[in-house]
Amino acid sequence: MTSFTVTADDMEPIALGGAFLGTGGGGDPHIGKLMAKAAIEKYGPVEVIDADEVADDALCVPVAMMGAPTVMVEKLPRGDEAREALAQLETFLGRKANALICIEAGGLNSTIPFAVASATGLPLIDGDGMGRAFPELQMVSFTMHGVAATPMVIADEKGNSSVINTISNQWTEKLARAQTVEMGGAALVAIYPMQGAVMKKGILRNTLSLIREIGGTIASERAQNRNPAGALISRLDGRRLFTARVVDIERRTTGGFARGKAILKGVDADQGRNFTVEFQNEFLIAREEDGTALATTPDLICALDADGGLPITTEQLRYGLALSFIGMPSDPQWRTKAGLDLVGPRYFGYEQDFVPLERLTKAA
Repeated sequence: MTSFTVTADDMEPIALGGAFLGTGGGGDPHIGKLMAKAAIEKYGPVEVIDADEVADDALCVPVAMMGAPTVMVEKLPRGDEAREALAQLETFLGRKANALICIEAGGLNSTIPFAVASATGLPLIDGDGMGRAFPELQMVSFTMHGVAATPMVIADEKGNSSVINTISNQWTEKLARAQTVEMGGAALVAIYPMQGAVMKKGILRNTLSLIREIGGTIASERAQNRNPAGALISRLDGRRLFTARVVDIERRTTGGFARGKAILKGVDADQGRNFTVEFQNEFLIAREEDGTALATTPDLICALDADGGLPITTEQLRYGLALSFIGMPSDPQWRTKAGLDLVGPRYFGYEQDFVPLERLTKAA
């Protein structure tokens, strides 16, 4: 892949693609899109570069929001928290960052790094640490490659910040999550500082290009009055899971996460069937009424508004909403034992082993 330049106008398809690939989580990218557009209009466009263009001794740093997406609907960031977290991490490390990384390819965290990249003039690497969104800090490909999450800096909109050092990435999640809760349920972080050589081994490549392409496909299909589901399934080796209407939604914001379950009644071709989709920030498992799994983490479960074709995040779920659910295979790294230990169904407490999507559903 070659590098490309992102302007303020490009943030529209990037936000759309991020909302889709975020598997219902990562937060509504609209807020991040506005932050990125404002930064680009003020400081200039962002250069997105291929991982191989980065020097082996370069300092690469992901910047991200952590917390419950439901909180971000009302608790807006001040705007410079992520940049401040990065600056403090640079001071702690005694060197400047050379490139930025998206921690996940979804939601708010696929857009906020563009704002930081524009404001700092740093390039953004075409890739991320998940290929989707996951709820906890240690759930990144970098963990599987031995990258420490700390030192990290966490900052809030009130001006509070702290540097965290931990003995493991799981401990980073526990301690940073506790601080995030005290900061009001959402905060911005600079985390997983790494050398370019390590980044090239751990990063899931070309996901920013993919996000932009997905967003363009959604916009193009909608402009022609078509639901994008068919085009996305074809492009992404996806599977149609079901189309259904939300008849009940259980949602609670607890422990720094948005947790819950949607209960859905099938419509159109799925009339007479009932489904549940459980989530922890992200959609994690989709089942038939009898408990039969249709798709499970780490494979992707993505939702589109069945009428308008726009991606739907978990905090947007509401009674009466008709949704088309699509499943997609995860990056092969997540299907290894190390990957499933981090993000498989049993980690989240489900009495279910991971079964690849291709074995659970028929091809479209």
